[in-house]
Amino acid sequence: MLDMDGLVPPIIYYVRHGLTDWNVEQRLQGRHDVALNKEGRAQSIRCGEILRELMDRDGRAPNDFDYVSSPLIRARKTMLTFAEVLARDKHVIARRESDKWGFLPPGGESYAQVGLRVSQWHASVVADTIVAAHGGTARALIAYLALAAPQEAASYSIEQGVVYAFTGKQLARYG
Repeated sequence: MLDMDGLVPPIIYYVRHGLTDWNVEQRLQGRHDVALNKEGRAQSIRCGEILRELMDRDGRAPNDFDYVSSPLIRARKTMLTFAEVLARDKHVIARRESDKWGFLPPGGESYAQVGLRVSQWHASVVADTIVAAHGGTARALIAYLALAAPQEAASYSIEQGVVYAFTGKQLARYG
C-alpha cells in the first residue's frame, strides 16, 4: 500500500507490555515500575513467538527491523486504584468519560498530549519497526493514523499478549 507520497509506509509491529499484578488489581500504574507477573511473562513469550511467525511468513529476519521500547524510568510514587480515585473524587470518572481524549489526570498526560508525542515519534520512523510499549500510546497512534476518531481511539481495546500490525491506514491483530 502506498502513502500520499507514493511510498510504502513502514510496518509497525506493536506489542503492549505483558500483564502486571497492578493490571489485575485495576491499579493505575502511570510511570511506576511494576514487574510483569507470571501471566505477563507468558504473554511476552507468546508475542515473541507471534513476531517470529510473522517474520517467517514474510521472509524477514530480526535484524530487518528497528526496535523501540517505552523509555520510562518508572521511579514515581505508587499510583491509586480506581476505587481509591473514586473515594477521593467521586466525579473524576464522569469527567474522564465525558472527554476521554482531552481528560488530564492529576500529574499525568491526556491522550491528546500522548498523541502529540506519538505523532512526533511516528514522523521519525523510516524503517519497519517493532515497538513494546503501553495501551495509551497505541490508542494515540490509532487516532494519529486516523484509524479511529480520537474519542473512539481513547476507548479502543489494546490487549496484552497480542501483536498489532500498523501498515499505512490499516490495523491487523495477531494472537
